[in-house]
Amino acid sequence: MSRAFPLAGLLRLRQLQQDRAAGELSAANARNREARQARVEAYASLETSNTDAVDAATMNAIAAARASSRSMLADLNALGAQRTAEVETARAEFSAARARSVGLEKLQGKHAEAEAAENLRAEQTILDELAGTAWHRRQKEANS
Repeated sequence: MSRAFPLAGLLRLRQLQQDRAAGELSAANARNREARQARVEAYASLETSNTDAVDAATMNAIAAARASSRSMLADLNALGAQRTAEVETARAEFSAARARSVGLEKLQGKHAEAEAAENLRAEQTILDELAGTAWHRRQKEANS
């Protein structure tokens, strides 16, 4: 007696798209945390290195290490910025996917309410017919 929600297939597709977008957002957040942690570890590692230059060769090695560290930190900062941008893009995609499913979910809810109301009307009609038939039968028996 109940009709299926006519847009059920589209709703399922939208929910799958939303789930995929949520997974991508979660992965982007994880990559962003990893990049942030790598930056924190690099800074911590550089803070603990105390090498005193005792001769020219050591001073050259320290200068090369600092230049390399500066380059590594610049790369880590660029990676962090890229990961943050990926998170924002993934968040926007998730929000868009969620917005596309919400409208269909509301339509499905209204459809379910309408179906429930129709089922109740049909049931009430049957009950009214049964009550009317029983009343006529009692009246007929009472008159006979």
